[in-house]
Amino acid sequence: MDQVFISDLVARGIIGINDWEREKPQEILINVILYADLSKAGESDNINDCVNYRTVSKKVLAHAESVKRYTVEALAADLARICLEMPTVQKVRVRVEKPGASRFSRSVGVEIERDRDG
Repeated sequence: MDQVFISDLVARGIIGINDWEREKPQEILINVILYADLSKAGESDNINDCVNYRTVSKKVLAHAESVKRYTVEALAADLARICLEMPTVQKVRVRVEKPGASRFSRSVGVEIERDRDG
């Protein structure tokens, strides 16, 4: 299966369980891999046959910055559902990270994989 990727999309949103995390937006780092058959797009050179990564990026960013989730797991699940709404996307891998959330690490987070069947 072919892949379209969105790397290091930076959102500013409310995420976390601590009171101080709920007070002001923090940086959320998002990576997405969209799995789809890109053969038609490769042959036609027509944007209508492509997975529009700009549209996906905008939807993912808007959601991450507005939803105010408590856990990165819930946010990742939301973002996977949004990606699977794209008609040609068959499977998605979403990675959500909170940079600086844990002392002595660059970031912490989760990575999930979802497909249309489940």
